[in-house]
Amino acid sequence: MGEIWIKEAERLGDGDIGGPMDSPTAPGRAVWHTTESGHGNASFKNVDAHLRRIGAEPHIIYDPTTDRLGQYGPLNESARALRNDGATRTNRTGRVCIQVEVLARAAKPFTGYWRPGPNFRALMRAIRSWGVPDVWPAGALATSGSAAVSRSRTTWATRGGHYGHCNIPGNDHWDPGAIDRVALLRAAPVTAPSKPPAKPPTKPTVDFSNLIAAARRDPGLKQGGTTHPADVKIVEAALRAEGLLPAQYAADGSFGTRTKDAYAAWQRKCGYSGSAADGIPGSASLKKLAAKRGFTVKA
Repeated sequence: MGEIWIKEAERLGDGDIGGPMDSPTAPGRAVWHTTESGHGNASFKNVDAHLRRIGAEPHIIYDPTTDRLGQYGPLNESARALRNDGATRTNRTGRVCIQVEVLARAAKPFTGYWRPGPNFRALMRAIRSWGVPDVWPAGALATSGSAAVSRSRTTWATRGGHYGHCNIPGNDHWDPGAIDRVALLRAAPVTAPSKPPAKPPTKPTVDFSNLIAAARRDPGLKQGGTTHPADVKIVEAALRAEGLLPAQYAADGSFGTRTKDAYAAWQRKCGYSGSAADGIPGSASLKKLAAKRGFTVKA
């Protein structure tokens, strides 16, 4: 379900302006009106009072010069800003039919001087949350009171998107005038959802007891014999990265004499000598290799 109340909007009236939609399976739409008034806080107050007095509340009233946003009723119910088209209750067409009254005049398109801000973006976010697409199904808006525009009943009944009051069947107003439809949508760009941060790659783990078993057993096996190859391969790759084990011996998973000699060289590199550098991994030297070469040690 989409947004019912826009959290950024002022609540106007008692919140009860309409009722359930007649065609809730039809696509959602938004209808743009102009109040044929001035703008600013005084006009906002006066128009609000007038709309309530005559019982013609839209869902939304918006001031394009101050970005002030008010909401009269829930977006998932009908409003009162449209005339019926015969028996068709146009206010109740679609999943939602969000009515937006802009404090402006049709003869002076508000997109020529407006200052949309975060409240306008909040309004568009709420409209889009109901699946209303960024399209104008009826096409061009009226440029004057006598201009011919589409008021197709089929389009209105079946296609979701944005409409001007001038495009609604059964209505004869020409608002919102020749606003820039592209600019209106572009003022609230759709932002891609942020991606969760990538999880760091899981480090390979060497089982210390497995490695000791392999280091003691593998040198006595036939060439290439293995005991715990998965653990040994991780250590072989680390020894190769240290320049201590030739590549041809670094991926067989056998802790044979070549690998044992390479590990003894690593022990000496760590400062060990004598029996402490016999090529049988010790916990301290293995953890040093793990920290340097990106694997972990399971005790």
